[in-house]
Order: sequence, then structure tokens, then C-alpha cells
Amino acid sequence: MTIRKAKKIGRNRLLRWILLMLGLIAVIALTGMNVFSLYDIRERVTESEEERQLKKAEEVAFLVQSEIYQPFNKLLSISKEDEKSLEDPETISSNLENIFFTLYQNPFTNAIYYTPEGIDPCEGGAEIFTFDNQFKKLVTTNSYPTLVCDGVGLVRSSTRIQVNNFDFRWRSMIEFDAHRSMNIGLINLTENRVIGYFTFILNEKNIVNELITPLINDYFGGADNNGTIVWLHDHRRDLVLASNNPTKNFNIDLVNKRVRFPRVFGDWILKVSFVNPQVTSAYQETFRKNILVLGFAVLFLLGSLFFMFYTAQKERELSMRQAGFLANVTHELKTPLAVMQAAGENISDGRVTEPERLKKYGVHIYDESVRLRKMIEKLLDVAKYDAGEALINPSVFDLEKLTNEFISENTSYINEQKFELEYQPANTTLPVYIDRDSFETILSNLIENAIKYSADKKRIVVSIGENNGHAILSIRDYGVGIKNKEIKNIFKKFYRVEESLTAKTKGHGLGLSIVKNLIVLNKGRIEVESEYGSGTTFTIVFPKLNAQEIKNYSQKNSIILTNQPHKEVANG
Repeated sequence: MTIRKAKKIGRNRLLRWILLMLGLIAVIALTGMNVFSLYDIRERVTESEEERQLKKAEEVAFLVQSEIYQPFNKLLSISKEDEKSLEDPETISSNLENIFFTLYQNPFTNAIYYTPEGIDPCEGGAEIFTFDNQFKKLVTTNSYPTLVCDGVGLVRSSTRIQVNNFDFRWRSMIEFDAHRSMNIGLINLTENRVIGYFTFILNEKNIVNELITPLINDYFGGADNNGTIVWLHDHRRDLVLASNNPTKNFNIDLVNKRVRFPRVFGDWILKVSFVNPQVTSAYQETFRKNILVLGFAVLFLLGSLFFMFYTAQKERELSMRQAGFLANVTHELKTPLAVMQAAGENISDGRVTEPERLKKYGVHIYDESVRLRKMIEKLLDVAKYDAGEALINPSVFDLEKLTNEFISENTSYINEQKFELEYQPANTTLPVYIDRDSFETILSNLIENAIKYSADKKRIVVSIGENNGHAILSIRDYGVGIKNKEIKNIFKKFYRVEESLTAKTKGHGLGLSIVKNLIVLNKGRIEVESEYGSGTTFTIVFPKLNAQEIKNYSQKNSIILTNQPHKEVANG
């Protein structure tokens, strides 16, 4: 190979690796972008859904406030005459009577009390007024709950502060004593003074059960909703008052958002948990499917990329082996032809007349023609196998008898190569169903390899045996051996182990390929054990026939077997 050609091959190899790396980077980048986009969309959908659920919770809080405040709007817009009638609460105007009656009928109100300015309900025995629903009038009482004291004390402070503020323009001040009472301080804006204080004792149970719970269920679904869970939580008492899904226990770690009621119920908070909102859950399923499909697509793309790269590498290696094979075969074909041509010219020119020299030239021509024939036969065997058909004529043979015959015919040749042949027979009948010519080709190639790749210790051991119903033929040499990493490749066409111990050995990389193909065609298998530098053992295994199989096969004639793959035993 020229330096120029070597540089070109090196550049092509580098280009292939660069293109592979660029392809991998492109696939990884595109995959990353798609995964990031899917995650981003999922986060946006989740965030949008959480915002939507949060707005629903805020809307629930606003509706609760509206429902609580709405009945009291009439009381906050009474006339001056109504205000004046409160100076003598026992003779209030008919308008106030109707307003109080309506407020008393409100399911969220338990009782109504009125404390004129100057009276402190916190003092023992102080008389204030309560609304008598039966007579529709305010009546005096000194028996009232401590809630009235707490509520009046709460609203009195804020009302007096506003009265002292001359820019104050509202006729009332409203203060909630948590969830217990609603307290209203009435102000006479003309005279800039406080008229009195109304205390409405709230019905917590009805507010929770008839107002807040139905709203939560309407907006977020009932117990069948596992997506968004809303708890009405009294944080001061650490008590859950209501939930749209009572089966889910309250856990502060699950709370994602908190929504307070504006201006009412200071101790109550709507606590929202986005466990698995329906929209997010639906998109999550789509997201998983997309990721799965994307994963399969990426794996397929990467597999295709690596397969194409691997195939290109293998085709390149095969092309190089074929080129080397062509150069090698051309050289080996030219050598015997050149010898035959030179010998023929010497004889035809009459320059060789002595009988001994004529015989010597004849032997040269014969030997080279035999060598040439063997090479051509190997090429034809490979061509027939590649074409999908190989002609074999299997019959029932005794493996030991076939081996004995081969050794007898080839002992002289082996001895001529100065090799010691040790034969270890089985001394038993081993019937097998194989093609005789295939067997001779197999054994011939293996013996020839043993001779070619043995240097110092020229010894070959051929042994026959039986194991688990199989006939076994083993050929052992003590030559250069094969490295473990090379064993998997030695049966490939045109493959030769290129190293210092075998570089000077002639060959074209077809012998072991032919051996493997013929063994498979005869339904056998071949195994290799080798120690680099110490020798190699090829073990051929054929099924041993039983009596019935011998009878059946003996009735058959020659058959044609194609190179369709047979089911080989492990390690075949």
C-alpha cells in the first residue's frame, strides 16, 4: 500500500468518525430540545392550571364575604329618622324593625344586640338591647354572652379613631371578632359622634355547612376529585372545618396555596393542595406517551446511525480484505503458472533432453498444476456457497474409518513436510451422516493450516472420541496459536491474522471459511481453543446416529442442501 493511499484511507476513516460524532451530537441536541420543550409545556400547563384553581379559591372567598355582608347593607344605609329612633331603642322605627327582623331570619345570624354609646357591656349588670323576634322590637337585657363585650370593645376603638378623623366620610365601621361575631359602629356624620354599636352573633355551623362547603364542592368537585383539594382551616384552633374531599387528611406539607377571606373570618383560611389536577393529569399522560414515543424514535435513530456506521466499517474491512485477497490470489496464481510456463518453454525449445531433467520438469509442472487446481476449487466452493447452494451427497459413514483412510492417504505428504503425526483412534464405531468429499476437504484444510502455522514444534495430533451422543474429531497443533480477540473472526471470508508470526505465511483467508460452511451443511459444529504461541485445537462435532436413523438414512439417495442456517449447538 502506497503512502498516498494510506493517507487517503486515514482521511476517509477520520471523516466517517467526524460524521458519526456530528450525527450523534445532532440527535442528542434535537432530543434534548424536544424533551426540554415537553417539560416546559408541562410546567406551563401545570402553572396555568394552578393559577386557574387559585382564582377559583379566591372567587369562593369573595362569594362568602358577599353572602355575609349583603344582608347588612340595608342597616348601613338607614335614614336620619331611623338613626334618631335609636336614641330610644324601645320605640325604633318600623323600617328598623323590618331590617332587624330580616337579619334575624338570616341563617348565618344567631342573635342581634345593640349597645348605645356610653354603655359598656363589659361592666357587670350593664343593660343593653337585644332584638325580640316575637315582638319585632329591641328590648333591654342584662343577660348576654361575653361575645358582646369582646365585639363592642373591638369595634369601639376603631370607630372612635375614625370619629376623631374629621375627614372620615363613612357612616359605619365594621369589625369581625374572628368567626364569632360581626360588629358595626354607627356614626352621626353631621354631629361627628358615635350613635351606638350593633353586635350580630354568627352561626358558625350554618356558615360552614350551608355556605362555604357547598361553594367548595361546586367549584372543586366532591370526594371523587383527587386533583385539587381545598380545606377550610381554622389556623388558631388548628381545626379543619370543611373540605371538598374529606377522605384526604389535612397535611400542612401538602398545602400549595393559601387564600384568606377579605375583611371577614380572620382565623379561617382556604388552604389549597394541587395533588393531581385533572388537566395536569391528562397532560401528564400525554407527556408520558410523547416521551415514550420520542425515546423509541431516538433509540431507533441511534440504532440506525450505529448500524449504518458499523455496516460501512464492515464493508470497508471486507473491501480491504477482498483487495488483499485479490492481490494475494493473483500472486499465488501467477507463481504456479510462471513455473509451468518456464518448464514448458525449456521442454518445448529442446533445451532439456536428459530423461532425469525431463522428469524433474514434469514433476514441477504436475505439482504446480495440483496447487493451482486446489486454489481454483477453493474459489469455486466459496462461490457455490455464496450463491446459496452447495452440492453434497451425505451418506452413513463411520467417522473413524473415514479418518483412518484420510490419514493413510496423506501420511506421506505430512512426513514430507517434516511433521510428526500422532493419531488417537476411538476404537469404536461412530456412525455419522455426512458427505465424504466435504469431510476430506474439512480435514485437508485443517491439516494444511496446522502445517502452515507451525514453526518450531512440528507435531500434529488427530484424535477421535464420543461425548453425549456426538462423534468428535479433534486436530491439535503446536504452532503459533491465535489470540483470543482474533478467534471470533477466523471463520470470516478473506480474514487473515496479520501479525509477525504469520506475516510470511502464504494464504488467502478462505480455508477456515470453507471448513465452517461445510461443517454447517453437514449439520455439525466446530469449536476452537487456542493459546497464543503454544498451538491451536479445532474440535469438530457431528451427531452420532442411532440404529433407526442409520436405517432411515441408508434408504436415501444423494440430496442437495442449500446454505439455509441450521440450528447449531452452543459454541458452534
